[in-house]
Amino acid sequence: MSVTTPAPVRAPAHAPAASPRRRRRIRASTVVMTVGVTVATLVALLPLFIVLFTAFKPTSEVNAFPPTLLPDAWTTANFERIFSDLPFTRLIGNSFVFAGGVTLFAVSFDALAAYALARIDFRGRKLLLVAIVATLMIPFQATLVPVYQIVSDLGWVNSFAGLIAPRAADAFGIFFLRQFFVALPRDLDNAARIDGASEFRVFWQIILPNARPAVLTLAIFVFVNNWNDLLWPLVFTTDREMGTITSGLTQLTGPGGIVPYGVMMAGSLVAVVPLVFAFMLVQRKFIESIATTGLK
Repeated sequence: MSVTTPAPVRAPAHAPAASPRRRRRIRASTVVMTVGVTVATLVALLPLFIVLFTAFKPTSEVNAFPPTLLPDAWTTANFERIFSDLPFTRLIGNSFVFAGGVTLFAVSFDALAAYALARIDFRGRKLLLVAIVATLMIPFQATLVPVYQIVSDLGWVNSFAGLIAPRAADAFGIFFLRQFFVALPRDLDNAARIDGASEFRVFWQIILPNARPAVLTLAIFVFVNNWNDLLWPLVFTTDREMGTITSGLTQLTGPGGIVPYGVMMAGSLVAVVPLVFAFMLVQRKFIESIATTGLK
């Protein structure tokens, strides 16, 4: 008795083509999404365009009514004034030292604290985490005066130590990195400990490379927030030479206390340029680190 085997079923060589109606629907949705993204992008960039064009306007056009977007007479006088009326080069350097120093210390200490809270079992760990998260509910203004008193008692007013030290760690950064560290597989550090690796080696060679996307994200946020911060350097520096770009622009006043908005827009535009270059330098590594997460 012979048994016949069914003939193998072959898959079609080509998938069936989409119907004309479906193709029109896809094209219509693509056009709508493209238009929506373009409009949203233009709305988001509108303030930057206003800053850009106002920086090249003479004072008469800046104060004119009704206002215009494009200047009739382009001028660079506003940029010349920010360097003549302010020690602008020094202010840019101070901003780099302040924002860069805070970023370096905050990311380092936040990562170490987050590693301890996420990967090391010790008594009171959960209570300590709750206490750290609870500090996020305290308004920044409520702690400003006590922190200033401590900095003043230490003699750190008008110094980089007074600007950087109080921000050398951040509750949000600790919580943010801790949540990322918890998601990493425990087998990574357990295998390293079995091989005799110390806790710091596990942190430095195992956990930190796999957490590169989170670390870079936190570094970008910390740097941008401190670069753009106005209140902190305005309170902790009274010397004009120790100010940052944001606090230095507040010193610009015209005759009769009139604010020269064209000059301030020029200073703001110059202040944005380093942020753009910093993001362009980090963006490639940031995207690569996200793409390779979990492959190591």
